[in-house]
Amino acid sequence: MSVFLTPDGLDGERIDSAAARMTGWSRSRLTEHITEGRVLLDGVTVEKPSQKVSAGQLIEIAELESRVVAVVPRLVEALDIVHLDDDLVVIDKPAGVAAHPSLGWEGPDVVSHLAAAGVSVATSGAEERQGIVQRLDVGTSGLMVVARSEPAYSTLKSQFRAHTVEKVYQAMVQGHPDPPAGTIDAPTGRASSGGWRFTVRADGRASVTHYETVELMRGAALLAVRLETGRTHQIRVHFSALRHPLVGDPLYGCDPVLAARLGLERQWLHATRLGFEHPRGEWVQFESPLPPDLQVALEMLREG
Repeated sequence: MSVFLTPDGLDGERIDSAAARMTGWSRSRLTEHITEGRVLLDGVTVEKPSQKVSAGQLIEIAELESRVVAVVPRLVEALDIVHLDDDLVVIDKPAGVAAHPSLGWEGPDVVSHLAAAGVSVATSGAEERQGIVQRLDVGTSGLMVVARSEPAYSTLKSQFRAHTVEKVYQAMVQGHPDPPAGTIDAPTGRASSGGWRFTVRADGRASVTHYETVELMRGAALLAVRLETGRTHQIRVHFSALRHPLVGDPLYGCDPVLAARLGLERQWLHATRLGFEHPRGEWVQFESPLPPDLQVALEMLREG
């Protein structure tokens, strides 16, 4: 975490502009950092790049010095390209694959796979995240869209910011949620314990999750989950807060005995449907079937 004291000369400036002048970063890159919740102003997570700063305020930026990571082309087994055109590519990401390279991650990632497959992407975004307009957790499988043209990058980023993208997941949670359908509206942010764990907190970023119970099994429930916002670990955090953690998710309190019995090595969570307005104007929608590990666990739970 790098800390900067806002000088008198930047009093009243937008935080993205002020931080750019103090760090040498581009405003677009700082905007991405802000949308990821990585910028704090006097200890509070910044919600918008347009937020104004005052002289003397502390601006904290996470992982400032070494965010750029080289993209090394590498194909990823079982990563499928669902749709490809001049503007975008939709992929079906297996678990164990990151959205893009990052510090400390030596495993496979989507950006490196596309580079190895000869699929060009938009140049907007940080070097290691060019074309990335959304992300899925490493342990979450399913659909992702990556921009290939600059107009597509701008259009898709705007849709994700406006919450108009249809993002539907299947999630298996422990226990039976009561009520069986509803909306979880609870802000989330990094846990005070640090690391990669997030939690519900009053000063967090607005996070809204809609869910509906699809099937009840002994000790577990299969849910259809629609995200209104797209915060880091949002589904995992929200259901953990309700005391219904995702099956196979030890970071957020799952039963490790149940996960072992089901042979799960990651959270039972799959991005099954993705819909958005294509840059050419038409609405497009894509669907992904359950991967084998989640399907096997589902059948075992059905058998009791």
